[in-house]
Amino acid sequence: MNKNTGADAAPTDVAASRLIDERIQELGDWRGETLARVRKLIREADPQVVEEWKWRGVPVWSRGGIVCTGETYKSAVKLTFAKGASLPDPKGLFNASLDGNTRRAIDLYEGDEIDGKALQALVRAAIALNASKKK
Repeated sequence: MNKNTGADAAPTDVAASRLIDERIQELGDWRGETLARVRKLIREADPQVVEEWKWRGVPVWSRGGIVCTGETYKSAVKLTFAKGASLPDPKGLFNASLDGNTRRAIDLYEGDEIDGKALQALVRAAIALNASKKK
């Protein structure tokens, strides 16, 4: 339970959440909408996920370790799963960084549909993997 709010939600880095809000607003286009949508899906997948702001402006979602990052580029929003190579991906969401031994990424382009349930399954699997490595 969060001591500050009395709720079961994770303690939130308010400054990081505010910076993510600002990034979404600054983008003001499909990339901001996409980042907002994936953020919502990640937070719904596990309300105890913590938002962070790292590496000079990269949104990061963590629980027991990094779950994923949300980078924005001119033509894509990239969700990079820190331990994605170890995660099951039955819906084939991973479409980038496929050659490495550790990370996997999902590049989202303007007009792409997001399979929310599949993304949330990846988030939950990443959290479970982080928890299993802590034991």
